[in-house]
Amino acid sequence: MSQATDATTRNCFPPLLKPLAKSGPFRQSRFQLLLFFFQLFALYGFLVRLALTIRSWPQISHSPLHLFSIFALGVFYDLACSFYWSIPLTLYLILFPAKGFSTTWHRWILNVGLFCIIYILGFSAVAEWLFWDEFGVRLNFIAVDYLVYTTEVLGNIRESYPVPLLLGLIFLAAGAFYLLLRCPFNHAVQVEAQAPPPRFRKRLLHGTAFLLLPALTFIAIDGSHTELLSNRYEKELAADGVYQLFAAFRNNTLDYKTFYPTMDDHQVFTELRHQLKTDNATFLQPAPVEDITRAMAADGKEKRHNVVLVMMESMGAEFLGVFDNQQAMTPNLDQLAREGLLFTNLYATGTRTVRGMEAVTLSVPPTPGRSIVKRPDNQQMFSMGEIFRAKGYDNKFLYGGYGYFDNMNAFFNGNGFAIVDRNSLTKEEITFANVWGVCDEDIYMRAVKEFDASHQAGKPFFGFLMTTSNHRPYTYPDGKIDVPSHTGRVGGVKYADYAIGAFLREARRHPWFDDTIFVFVADHCAASAGRQELPVYRYHIPLILYAPKIIAPGTITSLASQIDVAPTLLGLLNWNYHSKFFGKDILRPDFTPRALIGNYEKLGYIRDGVLTLLTERDAVHQYRIAKETLQDTVLDKIDGNDPLRRQAISYYQGASFLNKHRLDRWE
Repeated sequence: MSQATDATTRNCFPPLLKPLAKSGPFRQSRFQLLLFFFQLFALYGFLVRLALTIRSWPQISHSPLHLFSIFALGVFYDLACSFYWSIPLTLYLILFPAKGFSTTWHRWILNVGLFCIIYILGFSAVAEWLFWDEFGVRLNFIAVDYLVYTTEVLGNIRESYPVPLLLGLIFLAAGAFYLLLRCPFNHAVQVEAQAPPPRFRKRLLHGTAFLLLPALTFIAIDGSHTELLSNRYEKELAADGVYQLFAAFRNNTLDYKTFYPTMDDHQVFTELRHQLKTDNATFLQPAPVEDITRAMAADGKEKRHNVVLVMMESMGAEFLGVFDNQQAMTPNLDQLAREGLLFTNLYATGTRTVRGMEAVTLSVPPTPGRSIVKRPDNQQMFSMGEIFRAKGYDNKFLYGGYGYFDNMNAFFNGNGFAIVDRNSLTKEEITFANVWGVCDEDIYMRAVKEFDASHQAGKPFFGFLMTTSNHRPYTYPDGKIDVPSHTGRVGGVKYADYAIGAFLREARRHPWFDDTIFVFVADHCAASAGRQELPVYRYHIPLILYAPKIIAPGTITSLASQIDVAPTLLGLLNWNYHSKFFGKDILRPDFTPRALIGNYEKLGYIRDGVLTLLTERDAVHQYRIAKETLQDTVLDKIDGNDPLRRQAISYYQGASFLNKHRLDRWE
């Protein structure tokens, strides 16, 4: 190199790469641009990780070893991600001819490209921050799901955040970073001008070496290295959000037997049938057949009450006064809890709305991967909808948004329900709407009309109603509650509760009210983040059965699951039916207290104060639940409890087996 070029290298080339710039196989090579790109990506990853670490400081260990592990593993995943992203640039550097590479016009093109990359990284950093604020994790399977529904998601972002301001700030920050980096970048662009033009063969040789990096990364790295950390927040901080986002595209389904602890299928169903046995159940097939179909015998005369099931968006137990919340956010639900039958120890199966729908309608554990609601071939399942339809009920799924979101319309329509969503409402019926749908009051009032029509036709009805107002951006009609619209979760909860009160006041005016059982249950909690892989307190939800003329007030404290809602309701109706449900009637004296919780990968089974955790690394971990509040769960690692291990595997392997072999269908 000339003295001028050496000075440029000393003064402005990235410090970590100066040795490679001055010597080595890439000296005076355009492929220094790739080395520059890797360092840029590592800097981006470090800054995002640092910001999220500060944001999560109270939830992580502060020991030097833990912090070093987070950032060391983080660099590992950041570089792995940069190898994937470098593929287009590598191909460009191989194919672009030597003539013209160091010209002024080409340098301008590359500088524009540099600014665009910096801007994209800045945008990604803001997206990671907002996603972490909402879910407590890096970009993952949830983000993949959301990318499918761009209308709702982009609308939600526009209504929740000052998007023009954020984009403007990202632009300014990208400009500042560009000014800092353009000197070493332009040196890497021009360095080839100091040497004879490289032949294509040499470019191909160097480029192929770089292309091997993403290939080796694909083979060797699967995300398991973060398992070295025990705190879930620390694992997420060590990961790379962009890497996880694209890994989720590749791994959006998980085969239970491939990834999770297993038993022999006969053992699974022998154990499962033992867990599902009750005094009023007779299995139709002898053991050890892979089948759980059983005839359920009622204790008395069959009842034909109407049923209205309201699935409340994000209404975790933490918000209700009957669970010791002191903010008086839910006066209507608290009154219903006192006047109805309150279940104080019920747990959601998952952290998404479709998981709640799956658990209540199908009564199945949360099998790994995406919810059955979103999977193909999910019609004519054995479901609560099909049972009610077979009994002559008029079934309606009522949703204030557009039901194509999360495949809800297709699922409910294929499993015994007629659909009433935002498309069904007239302009006169819509008093307020945001990107997620009409306000809760509007869909409740439309529901009343639907129930009136069923009643006038002389048919009992089953209405499954999904609310939307307790969801970001937390907007609702003005003047309804004492919290201004668009100010946060407290307002969303209070308005959702207000709308429930307005709905029941209207329902009391109609002739079908006294003959109707109202079921209020949350789909999931408002947040899912916690220190543990499955933070138990983040699954605690309310269940209230309200029917003043039918159900006596009371409180049920048994540990139970969302999958028990359907069998409990059918038990109240004294119905004889064949069941393929995994849930059981909570009100029966032989009910076994237990709960099943999970996310896309981790599967949990709670019984006798122990959380049994099944992971996709074919491992089982067990923890004593030492303490649980609505704000935290304390878990103590224990030695294996084999009976609980077998029970946990039987539920999840059994559910996956039946679904895979289409044995969970309506006959």
